[in-house]
Amino acid sequence: MRPDIREKIDAVTKIGPERMAAGGWQPPPKSVKIAITTRCPLKCKYCATQIHGDMQGRDMDLEFFKAITEDMRYCAVEEIGVFYLGESFAAPKLLRECVKWVKKELGFTWVFLTSNALLATPSAVEDVILNGLDSLKWSVNASDPKQYAEVTGGTEEQFWKSMENIANAWEIRNRLAAKTIISASSIYYDEEQPKRMKPLLDQYVLPFVDRHYWLPMYTMAMVKKKLEQETGFIPTVGNSGRIDELTWKPNRQPIPCWAVFTEGHVRVDGGLSACCFGYDSSMDMGKLNGTNFMREWNSYGFRKLRMAHLDYIGYNTGTRNSYSLKGTICERCME
Repeated sequence: MRPDIREKIDAVTKIGPERMAAGGWQPPPKSVKIAITTRCPLKCKYCATQIHGDMQGRDMDLEFFKAITEDMRYCAVEEIGVFYLGESFAAPKLLRECVKWVKKELGFTWVFLTSNALLATPSAVEDVILNGLDSLKWSVNASDPKQYAEVTGGTEEQFWKSMENIANAWEIRNRLAAKTIISASSIYYDEEQPKRMKPLLDQYVLPFVDRHYWLPMYTMAMVKKKLEQETGFIPTVGNSGRIDELTWKPNRQPIPCWAVFTEGHVRVDGGLSACCFGYDSSMDMGKLNGTNFMREWNSYGFRKLRMAHLDYIGYNTGTRNSYSLKGTICERCME
């Protein structure tokens, strides 16, 4: 029986008492997401890449990817995401080799990928499944071609191509009798979005995934005001996990942010970001070279930022300090 993808997500986003007690110095993160490419055919208005564009159009060198992931494996990281903010199927051959390396050569227990499905051709999907991908998740964030164009800048043809690719991936997974989990998430723009999405989900998504779930509209590190102006959608504060479908509220508090404690985020140039939306170097806490993962994971900047998060909720002092994040990169998400 395949695990529930929501449980896998919640296990990463839960900081837990041991990590809270560890403070600034943290054990290795359970999971690391790596941007193997920054390329993407869409221009989603909610995506941080629309502001932080200095790294667009770049792919990670495969040998560099191998070096940093081998270092992570040695440091006891358990899970690797072969994506970050780019669309990994934009570099299908590189994606295949990255999945093969971390799963078959290094033996990571969980290798996962999120995609917008547009470039997930049957041959590319079959490649990653055959090479051991454990989880393939689709981001389905538009109810119809019109909303797709408004939110992503994509065309009607691209919208339906994405739906076709989702159906094809399901057939491929089942034909291969693979253990790969196939899931989908949608962004909860407002209380009407689930109603808008229902016809599409019922016909084109739910029959072809093991699980669907909802995510909050994140601030995406500095795009909040722009997002409100262009779409009318109001983002949540920080990164508050996923949406609980019983309450339709985020299932965790945004501070302390789990991304600072439990999951690493690596940009295409090796920058180790403190933010799950850290598209540019301003959010980097270190720079990986293939031998220094734990040193950069516990860099001075990272340790100081983690302590600011804990001070914000008064974990160490018993008194909440609402100004502790003032002047830090995380202040952007709290505004």
